[in-house]
Amino acid sequence: MTGETDRAHDVPPRAAPPPQGDYVPAVVYGGLAFSAGMTPRSGGRLRVRGRVGEDVGTREAGQAAALSAANALLALAEAAGGLDRIERCLRLTVYVACAEDFTEHSAVADGASRTLRGWLGERGAVARTAVGVRCLPSGAAVEVDLTVAVR
Repeated sequence: MTGETDRAHDVPPRAAPPPQGDYVPAVVYGGLAFSAGMTPRSGGRLRVRGRVGEDVGTREAGQAAALSAANALLALAEAAGGLDRIERCLRLTVYVACAEDFTEHSAVADGASRTLRGWLGERGAVARTAVGVRCLPSGAAVEVDLTVAVR
């Protein structure tokens, strides 16, 4: 499988990517913070595009989900005033642009779940949904959104 990609998504991002449209990366309200949908962007570039099961393999899609989750977490931390202000991850949705017969959505989403736990320990354990879709913004292979409780 040969989706448009590069190895730069192996490096954790330092800041959330800027919005690609007319929205904010995250909103904090009433003790909760909600991220916008985040794709696997770093250094201003989308790192993994294509459809999982056709152009992109499950392992690479899991790495893309990990980068997307890191972007969401960084956006939330920036909006909340720091990573230490995130009390608990609550809900994660992972959207997978995939082939019609693809069924390994959970394996892709595991990449995002591992990132959250890796950064936050048990505060990063999250309820999640993984959904297969036909396409995502800019041709991204995955997109995630995250809801957290903040202090």
